[in-house]
Amino acid sequence: MTEAAGNWINGNWNNGGTIRQAISPSTGQPLGNYLDIGTDEARQAIEAARTAFDTTSWSRDRSLRSRALFELADEVAKRVDEIAIQLAREGGKLLAQTQWELALTVEWLRYGAATALLQTGGRALEAAPGMHFHSDPEPLGVVGVISPWNSPIILSVRAVAPALAAGCTVVLKLPHQTALTNALFSRAIAAVKSLPPGVLNVITETGSTGASMLVDSPLVNMISYTGSTKVGRLIAANGARTLKRLNLELGGKAPLIVFDDANLDVVVPQIVMALVAMNGQFCCTGSRVLAQRGIADRLRAALIEAYQNVRLGESEDPQAQLGPLIDKASVQRVDAVVAAAGSYANILVRGGPVNEGPLASGAFYRPTLIEVQDLSTDVIQSEVFGPVQTFEIFDDEADAIMRANATEFGLAASVFSDDTARGRRVGKSVQAGHIWLNCWGVMSEHFEQSGFKQSGIGVLCGPRAIEQFQEIKVYASVEATPASL
Repeated sequence: MTEAAGNWINGNWNNGGTIRQAISPSTGQPLGNYLDIGTDEARQAIEAARTAFDTTSWSRDRSLRSRALFELADEVAKRVDEIAIQLAREGGKLLAQTQWELALTVEWLRYGAATALLQTGGRALEAAPGMHFHSDPEPLGVVGVISPWNSPIILSVRAVAPALAAGCTVVLKLPHQTALTNALFSRAIAAVKSLPPGVLNVITETGSTGASMLVDSPLVNMISYTGSTKVGRLIAANGARTLKRLNLELGGKAPLIVFDDANLDVVVPQIVMALVAMNGQFCCTGSRVLAQRGIADRLRAALIEAYQNVRLGESEDPQAQLGPLIDKASVQRVDAVVAAAGSYANILVRGGPVNEGPLASGAFYRPTLIEVQDLSTDVIQSEVFGPVQTFEIFDDEADAIMRANATEFGLAASVFSDDTARGRRVGKSVQAGHIWLNCWGVMSEHFEQSGFKQSGIGVLCGPRAIEQFQEIKVYASVEATPASL
């Protein structure tokens, strides 16, 4: 690999592209150089994946696929600390969070490796006397995986692992904001001896040229994208020209529903974590607090105190609760949303940019709490992607459900109540793929992740994830009998 972090294409380090600088969101200082791909590198990656699918045994050898995924899990495990530190420095998330993310990545890779061996889906049946059918799942082909900067490794593996387990080949397009982290992940891939060249290619780009080529190319059978609903719609529209299969996890506006009987000693830390985790830049960020009227005053006061005392710090500061946003442009964007909300809502805690002191050179934004009841307002309807939370009041279960479902998003929600039956009853009516009862952010590789409404198409993780990357082929035969001759 060159001094500038390169791209992993067709089993080799590719040194094409434009050299650019990686910048720390904590300090605004350069961290190193990387190679930003262009059309040539994107084309090479796509062609390598197509050739590997068409000419190697990868699509037919599930033992090979399982072995390669187990090896990749082991290689990532060797590098967990190194990758976690680099991701914290580049992405701005607190080190404890990136360490958790990388540890979970290893488990998700191992789950994918097991899935490659244990996958089912085919069946056999004598549909009528002498008429036999059986079906086999087959890999779809080349998959383009487009991942975001907020959790580039684990959100990539969530799609890459089942795609590889199914027998597909992959072009993984990663964001420039984490270019040096991307290269460390690619080093783990490069160390996997069982992975044929071209099966898994990793490219980093600043713009969207490579992503657009993946969506448009007839050599690519499927796109798995994690990111904004706006871009997801664009991918769906452009992918329709070649009838791409799509797997999309898009925006979220997770409501945290708090009933009068909830234990605030449990609730408040969960709500605060739901906002500050990943610095508020998470599709499942708890961006809306829905408080029942009887508990609203106490909850409001507790959250005001908590947010006024949140400790900001650089990503490697062990005392920090909240790190920086990804860049200064995001600080300006988030602050514009908060400033506009001041004209129609009550700003309970006015956070904002850090413009003085040792953190001023970074992209830091203090947490903000906004009380608002009008469901049509932008701060409720739009994904802010920063540490900004609304506070809303409801009267009863029906009112809570109505408010929770009042946006176009449906990714996740929490219900806090000491009445377990009520939690499940309300959860049943909330239109979201994840319902957390008296908790937030709990996930497992054993269960699917999906979005309702405008938050996505398809599932990732769990036993059904592999089906997203498969076709089903049906075979039929008829026994020769005197009557049929």
